[in-house]
Amino acid sequence: MTEFGFTHTVDVRYQDYDMLGHVNNAVYLTYLEDARSAYFAERLGLSFGDIDMVVAHLEVDFRAPVKDADEVDVAIAVTDVGDTSFTMGYEVRDGDTVALEGESVQVTVDPETGESRPIPEAWRDAFGSPTA
Repeated sequence: MTEFGFTHTVDVRYQDYDMLGHVNNAVYLTYLEDARSAYFAERLGLSFGDIDMVVAHLEVDFRAPVKDADEVDVAIAVTDVGDTSFTMGYEVRDGDTVALEGESVQVTVDPETGESRPIPEAWRDAFGSPTA
């Protein structure tokens, strides 16, 4: 089980709902991205445009629909750190209900060449031990 050291609240907008009255599955990916951005802003002081990485892999499991919610909480943790990539685990929660569990692998890139590069030491320090 992943220990989540960071939680970010995301507003659920009217447009996030589909015709069945629950949050559309594609919208959850935006929630994860919003949480990643908030994680980097709080832990490293980096704005979204200053985060030189790409998502190389993304996997989600839908557990329960989100209906009639004004907001959801996205719990996030770094679960593994390699040389040029790191893995983050997620839970999207509607109150006490886990709506989604997910994992993404990000690769750090050189903004000039687009090639992978080692994870910056400042990032490693902010990640701490996995599950930070």
